[in-house]
Amino acid sequence: MAGLLEVMVAGGPIVMILAVLSLVSLTVIAAKVLQLSGVLAGDTIREKALAHWSQGDKTAAMAELEPGKSAVDRLLHQAMTGLRSGLPRTLLDADLEWRGNAEIAILNKNIRFLELTAMVSPLMGLLGTVLGMIQSFQELALAEGAANASLLASGIWQALLTTAVGLVVAIPAAIAATLLAARVETVANRIEASIGRLYAIEDRLS
Repeated sequence: MAGLLEVMVAGGPIVMILAVLSLVSLTVIAAKVLQLSGVLAGDTIREKALAHWSQGDKTAAMAELEPGKSAVDRLLHQAMTGLRSGLPRTLLDADLEWRGNAEIAILNKNIRFLELTAMVSPLMGLLGTVLGMIQSFQELALAEGAANASLLASGIWQALLTTAVGLVVAIPAAIAATLLAARVETVANRIEASIGRLYAIEDRLS
């Protein structure tokens, strides 16, 4: 712990800002992993619901999806509700698009923050390195004859420290943002595929 504090002090305010950003980023990652952990579940239930619908048992089909634990279940249930009530397909599509966008927006929340963290952290680290190098050469110039290699090396490693910290913060944020965004995209594709299958079944029955 003492060594970590020494590193933060040596890196200056930019390293401290990056440390705070890292803590916030890791908290967001943990929260998003928990939120998205079960969003792809329920394939078996949806298969049963679509099988009931294809057999003409719409009540049983909708009952399978009633709990609505995932966005896919909720949107598919809404599509069934619309078809069962005789809502025109154009109006139903508009309603489903609105509801689907709302569901995806909830799932995408804070992923943009992780993307921003992944982009800004290396730049902040590079800024810290540039400022540190400037300070090191200023001190070297002021030292005049007393300047030596150890003084220069000390200034350079402290300056490079901010770049390293910036990358340490950025890499997990970038990986998490990519994987989480891909999971949300998979949810969107599942919604589209499920509703498409429902429409195909309904068209075949009518």
